[in-house]
Amino acid sequence: MNRMMIAAPKSGSGKTALVCGLLRLFQQEGLKTAAFKCGPDYIDPMFHSRVLGTDSCNLDSFFLEPEKLQTLFWRKAAQAEAVVAEGVMGYFDGIGISGRASSWDVARILKLPVILAVDGRGAGLSLVAEIKGFLEYRPADFSGELKPIAGVILNRISPAMGQMLKEPIEKELGIPFLGAVPPLPWLDLKSRHLGLLLPEEIPGLEEQTGRLAMVLKENLDLERLFAVTEAGESAFDGGLPEGGREDFCLAVARDEAFSFYYRENLELLEEQGARILPFSPLRDSEIPQGAQGVLLGGGYPEVYARELSANESMRESIRRKALCGMPMAAECGGYLYLLKELEGTDGRFYPMVGLWEGAGVREKGLRHFGYVTVRAGQDSPYLKAGEEIRGHEFHYWQCRLDEELGVMEAVKPSGGRSWPAMRIRNQVMAGFPHLYYPSLPEFAWRFGEACRRYGRLEHEKKEE
Repeated sequence: MNRMMIAAPKSGSGKTALVCGLLRLFQQEGLKTAAFKCGPDYIDPMFHSRVLGTDSCNLDSFFLEPEKLQTLFWRKAAQAEAVVAEGVMGYFDGIGISGRASSWDVARILKLPVILAVDGRGAGLSLVAEIKGFLEYRPADFSGELKPIAGVILNRISPAMGQMLKEPIEKELGIPFLGAVPPLPWLDLKSRHLGLLLPEEIPGLEEQTGRLAMVLKENLDLERLFAVTEAGESAFDGGLPEGGREDFCLAVARDEAFSFYYRENLELLEEQGARILPFSPLRDSEIPQGAQGVLLGGGYPEVYARELSANESMRESIRRKALCGMPMAAECGGYLYLLKELEGTDGRFYPMVGLWEGAGVREKGLRHFGYVTVRAGQDSPYLKAGEEIRGHEFHYWQCRLDEELGVMEAVKPSGGRSWPAMRIRNQVMAGFPHLYYPSLPEFAWRFGEACRRYGRLEHEKKEE
């Protein structure tokens, strides 16, 4: 097995493009490949999945303790011949200045060889000094003989300049130079307020990643890359937790407006018996027949506010089911959809589901950003008093939350700052935090059991 993490000194260094190109190249070489993303990001894994045709997985050392993170990684990677994990932000950037939950931290826990991708735009010999800093600084040492950084790729720099820098990188720093990737004007991964555009919004993405794979093959020393990232086989036995006692049908909103889901959340629910029914609040007229619960994930409802509002039958279907006791979990964009109104990106306000009073409005900048622990102050349908579940917030829109949110609070892991986190009505739990269910599996178990109970009650009503 070859396994590696592609990390960088900072965001915007081209990690996602480089990872997608490597994934496509390894596929073309006939290697069974697995992809991962460090941190809580949703969009980068979508690009990995688009390239591979399979789901990517998040690796996050805030969400999961080391042992659980190792189990998750090996479960997903055990059968692969090439494993590529994309880092998050800068190599050491995590919670505060601790280095926790950084690319460095995940690589340390999983013993992943790190390939540092350095953006070479506008620099020459200074890149050697930059690399030296990353080699010499680290919050703590790696265990065993594994070096913190196994090799360097220079990105967005001419191959000729790369060859000139090879000697000082290798002789002065003692680290393998694996190649230089030239600037590629045709490679266009645009961004907006929550990150990159979604893969389906980028014309010709498959063609671009195919061309990128050929560029990497021409400019990277693949033999040496494989030599510095080769590792032994996994000791993971491949066993999976036992599933739920009976199946239940779970409607999951999936379209251009709602697409942010942790794959591990859905898998945990599937292990409890969930059969996923994808539906579109943009285009479908109602919640799928037979659904016993609903997930409304994050995404871009503000971009599609007019279309969501125009689909009155879907809005009424969700409102009616919520008031009748159907279990629902809504996060960030899904929560905005459940409010009375939502301000679209055009500045106009549009009617939404109306389960709660209040409007989703755009703030001048990021409202909340970063990891949180959601703490329950009293019992609720899926969290008991005193329990904690980990998650992440990243949003520009906000709702003026009222007193009923006092039952739960979001707490920052550094500094202890907190704020009201969730709204609860009947069996609907909604708020801005994107929850990571494996950090508290009981949440998923209780949600699944609530869906089963609702299904049994609906069945009994029909028989009457």
